[in-house]
Amino acid sequence: MKPLVTSLILTVGLSWMPPVWGQQTPLPSPAMEALEVTQRLEGDVGWDDRLFGPSGDKRSLLRAIDYSLQYLQTPKAIEDYTKLNHPEINRDRVRQSLIRFRQILANSRNAAELQRAVQREFTGYQSVGNDGQGTVGFTGYFEPTYRGSRTRTAQYRYPLYARPADFEDWDKPHPTRLELEGEDGLGAQSPLRGTEIVWLRDRLEAFLVHVQGSAQIQLPNGQVMTVGYAGKTDHPYTSIGKELVNAGIFPLESLTLPKLIDYFHQFPEQMNEYLPRNQSFIFFKETQGQPATGNLSVPVTAGRSIATDKSIMPPGALAVIHAPLPEPNAQGQLEPTLVSRFVLDQDTGSAIKGAGRVDVFMGTGSEAGDRAGLTHSNGELYYLLLKR
Repeated sequence: MKPLVTSLILTVGLSWMPPVWGQQTPLPSPAMEALEVTQRLEGDVGWDDRLFGPSGDKRSLLRAIDYSLQYLQTPKAIEDYTKLNHPEINRDRVRQSLIRFRQILANSRNAAELQRAVQREFTGYQSVGNDGQGTVGFTGYFEPTYRGSRTRTAQYRYPLYARPADFEDWDKPHPTRLELEGEDGLGAQSPLRGTEIVWLRDRLEAFLVHVQGSAQIQLPNGQVMTVGYAGKTDHPYTSIGKELVNAGIFPLESLTLPKLIDYFHQFPEQMNEYLPRNQSFIFFKETQGQPATGNLSVPVTAGRSIATDKSIMPPGALAVIHAPLPEPNAQGQLEPTLVSRFVLDQDTGSAIKGAGRVDVFMGTGSEAGDRAGLTHSNGELYYLLLKR
């Protein structure tokens, strides 16, 4: 759930002068170290041609911008930007940049008009990536749709749990996944018994809801129950895919979510071995039909919302991703296609750490799951802010 190019780079915060005349020079903040000013907002960066034409999705981008503007008016946004502590990127500048970009987007008739206006009025801040050279790893996530039941039955046996009322009083370190749900995932002796909110029929599906953070659950009576993130234990996230690679079961370059699912369906006993290795455990709440929501408490938009490390990246900000993402070819099959796309930074995740990781929200359902499962590439990430 990531893109590449050459540019004139002006470093912000990475080089700093030693103390002079006894004055102490403050160390650069993590946010300063994660982003560099770039003049490269032309040529191969691209300008999101999918916005225009009869099948363009300009409306979805405008809606995503409005969600970010909604967030930026909240006390949470004020607190988040105080923590970000970047000398050039603040809440007001991000908000004004979104307002102006929205005006330009609404009035642009084609990609060329949009490109000229953005080049004229905006400055780019490129993520330094995971190598200091701008290489960012991209993955995808989605909101799954699975079958489940509000009551435990012989068919629906694997629970999702609510956040316990006394969670703040739990001793640390918190119990592991193995301790909370048991080796078989059924939770027969779980300390969480009594907090189940829904049961699923497939153990791997229940685990994937933990990875994705939300889901739509099709109930036996035809109703749809929606669940979302309500908290987590203090253990770090461990990638089960990476564990399978380390065990020599898959080569890294060929592992996709569909292959992982097929492997565990073929060898279900292996779930007892590998799933507990992700000791992190997620709690859920019923969201009353609300759309999938990111950590900014606003809905995320398919193909337009990304998740990054919010300790170093500006929440709610406008960005451009330049990366190979799965797109249908002439035969309707998904294949990696280099895209440049305007996105909003509206979410985060346990596995999304550092300047070299981006997770792209692909939407809801099985097709979105296929896209997310095939998203595993390197690319680039740029934030766009009005020139000073």
